[in-house]
Amino acid sequence: MPWITLAIEQVVQWKLGLVGGASASLMAAGYKLGNTKCMIIGCTGLALILGSGGHH
Repeated sequence: MPWITLAIEQVVQWKLGLVGGASASLMAAGYKLGNTKCMIIGCTGLALILGSGGHH
């Protein structure tokens, strides 16, 4: 399972950049740990990046 998560995070980082990778990592960590704040911050970061067209 860690390899799948790492692969997904690498694809997200490749497509959306460093901030996208960090946001995806926060969202995944929040989900695994049951930490709602991390999930919200990660989801918000991804929404902002995707809302701007994915380019920064």
